[in-house]
Amino acid sequence: MVLSASTRETPNGTPPRPRLAVDDEWLDDLHLRIDDLCAIVSEYLEPAQVERLREAGQFAAEAHAGVYRKSGEPYIFHPLAVARILANVRFDHETLQAALLHDVIEDTHYSKEQLSSRFGPEVAELVDGVSKLTQIQFNSKLEAQAENFRKMFLAMAHDLRIIMIKLADRLHNMRTLGAMRSESRRRIARETLDIYAPIAGRLGMNHLRQELENLGFSHLYPLRYRVLQEAVRKMSGNRHEIVSQLEAWLQTRLDDEGIKARVAGRSKHLWGIYRKMRDKHLAYREVHDVYAVRIIVETVDACYRALGAIHSVYKPIMGRFKDYIAIPKANGYQSLHTVLFGPNGVPIEVQIRTEDMHIMAEVGVAAHWRYKSGGEGDGGHAQQRAREWLRDLLDMQRRAGNPVEFLESVKVDLFPDEMYVFTPRGEIVELPRGATAVDFAYAIHSDVGNTCVGAKVDRRLVPLRTPLVTGQTVEVIITPTARPNPAWLNFVVTAKARASIRHYLKHLQRDEAILLGKRLLEKALAGRIGGLGELPARRIKSLVREFNLSSFEEVLADIGLGNRVAALIAKRLLPEGGEDETAALDVSIQPLLIKGVEGTVVSFGKCCRPLPGDAIIGYLNTGRGIVIHRDTCKNVGSYKKNPEKWIEVDWEPSLNADFSAELRLDVANKRGVLATIAAAIAATDDTNIETINTSERDGNATTVHLLINVRDRAHLARVMRRLRALPEVLRLARRG
Repeated sequence: MVLSASTRETPNGTPPRPRLAVDDEWLDDLHLRIDDLCAIVSEYLEPAQVERLREAGQFAAEAHAGVYRKSGEPYIFHPLAVARILANVRFDHETLQAALLHDVIEDTHYSKEQLSSRFGPEVAELVDGVSKLTQIQFNSKLEAQAENFRKMFLAMAHDLRIIMIKLADRLHNMRTLGAMRSESRRRIARETLDIYAPIAGRLGMNHLRQELENLGFSHLYPLRYRVLQEAVRKMSGNRHEIVSQLEAWLQTRLDDEGIKARVAGRSKHLWGIYRKMRDKHLAYREVHDVYAVRIIVETVDACYRALGAIHSVYKPIMGRFKDYIAIPKANGYQSLHTVLFGPNGVPIEVQIRTEDMHIMAEVGVAAHWRYKSGGEGDGGHAQQRAREWLRDLLDMQRRAGNPVEFLESVKVDLFPDEMYVFTPRGEIVELPRGATAVDFAYAIHSDVGNTCVGAKVDRRLVPLRTPLVTGQTVEVIITPTARPNPAWLNFVVTAKARASIRHYLKHLQRDEAILLGKRLLEKALAGRIGGLGELPARRIKSLVREFNLSSFEEVLADIGLGNRVAALIAKRLLPEGGEDETAALDVSIQPLLIKGVEGTVVSFGKCCRPLPGDAIIGYLNTGRGIVIHRDTCKNVGSYKKNPEKWIEVDWEPSLNADFSAELRLDVANKRGVLATIAAAIAATDDTNIETINTSERDGNATTVHLLINVRDRAHLARVMRRLRALPEVLRLARRG
């Protein structure tokens, strides 16, 4: 095929109407495809809108003239297929025009401004939102993919139609993926299963999700796909006969009850069967919901009446009933689900829903455009839910440190196995299975999560890491002065909770690093100048430029995190010739005072667990700040190797904090000895035991390792005196 056309622009910069020159074979095919698309949309669009769509199709053909896909067909056939997919869901004419033009900005010489002047700013914005980032260089394919997805999600938040075009684009690419190399097929199939199919499911577009999953499955695991497809084909005869028999009996029963209904069988798609077999370690013959029955009725009331009618014919399986009408899924899906003991005892799943619910289940947020001409219907509710989800994604994007971290958070959020819990006021909160009280707190609000200290489930206090179960009522206990615990990252499951905790800790570490860096630099400058405020501004600006940083605060943060040595920075900042260089490097004039309740950039070594009253020294650990050790700690031996990394520190005179101390006890093997030890410790100034571990040394003695909270060295001495007084204690020592 030969495609050619004039690309001359009019005086005002607007591209002229395309003039195509093609051979007869492709020209006829092109016109047939455009006519076919226009025939579909003419059922619901105005004639003028259909003409605008035809013009967009001809423009796209001109823009992609001479370009072919790997399958050998002209490139223009791809955007025409994408537009047809969307036309079958009855999208508006702007979306369909953008679908026809979705690769023009990315792959041709036409700009967004030119599209805007020709087809309007709305269409141009949609096309730009779908386009990839092609002008920016990335360090890796993963980073490029993550940034492209980040841009797509940001565009989605502005207009949901962007993701609809992207999903239709991906669907047609998957349908024609066979022309690609095997390595590319697997990569694209994995991306489809990881991102695009879950997005379609999250937006309620079930028919599109299932086709994407099946196509992804067939290209990622072609052998498994063929084996499973053959197994379904061989067993379908027997199962199909059972389902047909069940359909007839249910239809008769519903007719007898005066319930107008449509009963139809359906089969589970292959990827759904495969995932169930993989996740639950089942053989194919053990998967009983391969076939199911769907009942479509007229009203919500009829849904529940139909449920009662079918339960009177076949007994339901306990615990397999789900009411998604009263409590819809996050994507707006509504239906009654029940599993029956069908003919010959074969379990059969039955779904009951109204016609509107059925449309929602198939096209999700796209129902919004289907209902646009005559009221919003349930499609508007689905779009509202989708926008709430996108707002959460935007919040995650702002908190994520980089595009790759954001993409990982999105992946976590796209695979929810939903459960539903209640607030004390009876409001429903949807969470993924395995979510904890901390996830619940962040689902309510980020500030609630950041300040939570406890939780009540069904009015009973539970640990924050407790997994929640559907139907529970959860109450969060907050304290304004509390802050997130880094250990929460080990058990939270929602992307929002994980992103919020990381965001808070990053900012907390930076703020504390700046404060510590300021203290270290002022200590290094002590006796030379009055303070940081007396440093020449030109020196500070010169230093910031030299380090290629944006502000002096970043220099202080680097000092606090141990990435730069305060003494060397002080030497650079002092006026030339104003001080002796050796004096400027003397950092031992006055020790840095440690408060004892330091945060993420001042920590206490677990090797020696220092207490107020111990002689201590600080080690500048790159990226972690200062780690405090006792001066008798074995790790202090490295002082001679890196003296510039060690700094003189001391305790502040007045401290009000608890510290951890580790004790080792050899005790006699007697009944109740642990209770005796615990009572003795608790009786000493309300000392608290963090952990206790035992190991049997021999038949007569046991070694006990204790981690306790004390205020200082004197407090620990009192605890140790009380323990030594116990006859059961054979030996006692402080570890570290």
